[in-house]
Amino acid sequence: MGIDKYMYALGRGIRGVKEALGDAREADPAQSARDVTPQQPSQPESPAAAPAQEGPALVRDPLIIGARTLVMGIVNVTPDSFSDGGLWSDAASAIAHGEQLALEGADILDIGGESTRPNATPVSTDDEIARVAPVIRALMRSTRTHISIDTMKAPVARAAIDAGATIVNDVWGFQFDAEIARVAAGANAHCVLMHNRREDDASIDIYADVVAFLSRSVDIALKAGVAQERIVIDPGIGFGKTHEQSFEMIRRLPDLRAHFGLPVLLGASRKRCIGVASGVSIAGERVVGSVAAHVWGAMHGADIVRVHDVSEHVQALGVLRAIEQSGKDHA
Repeated sequence: MGIDKYMYALGRGIRGVKEALGDAREADPAQSARDVTPQQPSQPESPAAAPAQEGPALVRDPLIIGARTLVMGIVNVTPDSFSDGGLWSDAASAIAHGEQLALEGADILDIGGESTRPNATPVSTDDEIARVAPVIRALMRSTRTHISIDTMKAPVARAAIDAGATIVNDVWGFQFDAEIARVAAGANAHCVLMHNRREDDASIDIYADVVAFLSRSVDIALKAGVAQERIVIDPGIGFGKTHEQSFEMIRRLPDLRAHFGLPVLLGASRKRCIGVASGVSIAGERVVGSVAAHVWGAMHGADIVRVHDVSEHVQALGVLRAIEQSGKDHA
């Protein structure tokens, strides 16, 4: 895979690079050192790195999208993700983190082995599989939470599905690797198709761009054999968008949902646009702003919210449901 294509896929751009580096260094003073320090190879199969995985996978209830807003917890098995890079970069800590998010009430665990932030270091297919597959296998045996694989590469999606994942979450909406749509279709997996751009452009009609891009993604999925009821769309908050455009896409969630007639995932967790609006520069401290964005989304059509901070979102959405149910009870 050529570096030019990889650069495109990771959505680079001068502004994106500066913002990502700024977030990482604000969130973790050691990030600058990690950016220039060669990554040490992980050993996911080592007994010291990951606990022995014994016994069958636990049975999951069917994934029901639409009855309430589901919480997708983020498990980044990476050294360089913008907010929590390095915290769960070995299998044992990633598994423990996933188990904790499941205990906090996550409906889905989204496992990723490659950072998609600007200026992230490209990861080979083999290394990405080595990062995520042991984590997925272990979480299939220790939790009943649905597992999603966050990848844009077909071989990684295939390996993750073999390990137990039932959702493919592609930040390039099946437009980076043509084979990934066929992998998802063959497994009858749910698919999250996200809008993305190489760089932001304040002059464009972002809603029209998102609709056009996602229309292509949905068409690719359907032609590959993905069932329509298995497709979820994502406007891609923070990906190739100005802060204003990201907020416009959150505001226009109802329009997006109505246009496609498909479930919508909203992922604004700890994003820089949240920091700009709230004045909070450190990514890890943008929890309240993230909850505010996702509660607004839940009230306006978001079927899934993808979050770092599961317990806070579960609590907030539980209160929102209680208020909404109270209104129905007294109607």
